Amino acid sequence: MILHLRAKPGAKSTALLVAADGSVSVRLKAPAQDGKANTCLLAFLAEVFGVSKSSVVLLSGHTAPFKKVEILGVSEAEGQAVLARYHLTE
Repeated sequence: MILHLRAKPGAKSTALLVAADGSVSVRLKAPAQDGKANTCLLAFLAEVFGVSKSSVVLLSGHTAPFKKVEILGVSEAEGQAVLARYHLTE
C-alpha cells in the first residue's frame, strides 16, 4: 500500500488523523531535526498497520511535510480498513 500523508512534527502526542476528504495527517511528538520525526513516523505507522518497522519505507518527502510511504504486506483494502478507524467525526 502506498500512503500519501502530511507529517506535523513537534506535537504534544503522536496521532493519526484522516479527514472527511480522505487526506491523512500524522501528528508526531518527535521534533523535525536529525531525522527524528521520520523515524517516529515510520515506527508509528508500523504499529498502526501491524507490520514490522522494516516493512514501512519512506519513498519521498524526507525533508518535507508531505510524504509518500510504502507499507509492505498491506493490501489497499486492508490499509483502507485501518484508516477508517481514524476518520475524524466532525
